[in-house]
Order: sequence, then structure tokens, then C-alpha cells
Amino acid sequence: MLILLPPSEGKADAPRRGKPLDLQGLSLPQLSDARRTVLDELVKLSAEPETALATLGLTAGQTAEVERNSRLESAAAAPAGKVYTGVLYDALGLATLDSAARRRAGKQLLIFSGLWGVVGVGDRIPPYRCSIGVRLPAAGALTQHWRRALGPVLDEVAGDDLVLDLRSSAYAGMWAPRNGQSVRVLHGGKVVSHFNKATKGRIVRALLESRARPRTPVKLAETLRELGYRVEEAGSGQLDIHVEQL
Repeated sequence: MLILLPPSEGKADAPRRGKPLDLQGLSLPQLSDARRTVLDELVKLSAEPETALATLGLTAGQTAEVERNSRLESAAAAPAGKVYTGVLYDALGLATLDSAARRRAGKQLLIFSGLWGVVGVGDRIPPYRCSIGVRLPAAGALTQHWRRALGPVLDEVAGDDLVLDLRSSAYAGMWAPRNGQSVRVLHGGKVVSHFNKATKGRIVRALLESRARPRTPVKLAETLRELGYRVEEAGSGQLDIHVEQL
């Protein structure tokens, strides 16, 4: 089972020292050309801060984000699982998983990105700022750019396996898995927004620690119930998770 995660807008600070990005060393090297297209254009764009701020949807107070983008190829890189921060990643707690669960995370988790397309949690990347909603002058809308590049590659990687899709709607447009199963988090019968990220992080952690590898939506629902979640099969490739506390 593959598990698809969104990135986080916030990123950890770049390490003070360390090797820079090795684009060919990232998972799924078939995406290298598509990654190079976005990377080169983003670095070039970031040499013109005012234009970059407008293109990336940033404010004048975020000029440091643009400056960081201009140094992407020389900046020290770190594992993606450490670079991405925020509610989901805090709840997932990759660093505190045991070694077996971390190995499963390395094989099962794919993080979607406006810059990289997808990366594994162990792929070394520099912190950056480039959301999927960006339209670059030459590459165009990133959703369409990555949809063209990711489809053939991820269709082959996923095969007929179940895919647990925990991406936000913006990143879901990059690739539609054939056997995708999404999750909606409800509290008191209402959809929650901010706290759904924490619940999804806890779900991923629980699945990795349980060693469960459900192959069908029914088995996934059964596994989540065994892990203590109240689950309803909502149809159309969706599971509803009801939580009592946020």
C-alpha cells in the first residue's frame, strides 16, 4: 500500500552544513527532467525578488523565502521527512518511529510537491517555497506540468495496490490513483479542517507501527477499526473517520 501525503508550507531551517541537492539521487529518477524544468525556472525567477514574490503569492515580508529559493542548488539538503514540518508531520513523528516502522515509511510514503513532483521521506532536499498553485512563466501551471509527468510513472509504481490518499485537494490534482482511497475527518458530524491534519498524521503512524498492509478498502477500514478509529465507508473511494476529540 502506498500512502500519499501533502507537503507543508512551512519548512525546517536549512542545515548549516551538508551536501547540496543531488537531483539524480531522488526517488523516481524518471522525473528528473520534469524536476529540472521547475527547479531551473524557480531559481532564475528568484533572482528577481519582486517578480518572484508576485508569482509565488508571497508578501514583501517573505523576501527571505525568495532568497532561499535562489540558492536551492548550493544549499545544504536534508531528508524530506525532516524538511517538512507542521501539524500532520508533528503527529506522524517520523523521527520517533522504531527502525522497522521507519523502513516501512521509506517504502510506502510519497510526499507531493510543487517543486519536486513527489519525494520519499528519505530523499535529501533543501527547504524551498513553491506551492502547487503557482504558474511559472515557462513551465506554466504546476498542476498540469506534474500531471503530465507523474501519470505514467506513478501508475507503474502503484500497479494494482491500494493507495491511501491523504493529500489536500490542491495536490490531489497532480495524479489520480486507480485504486485510491481518501479519508475525511469528522467531528460531531462536521468536517474539520486544521485538526484533520493531526488525525491523518496519527493514522499514518498507527499503520506504519502496526505493520498492516491492507489490499482493499474493506481491509483498510477493518484495520483502522482495529487501531481504535470509528470508521464509516462513505463510498466513492472515501472513508469517514469520526473523532471525539480534536
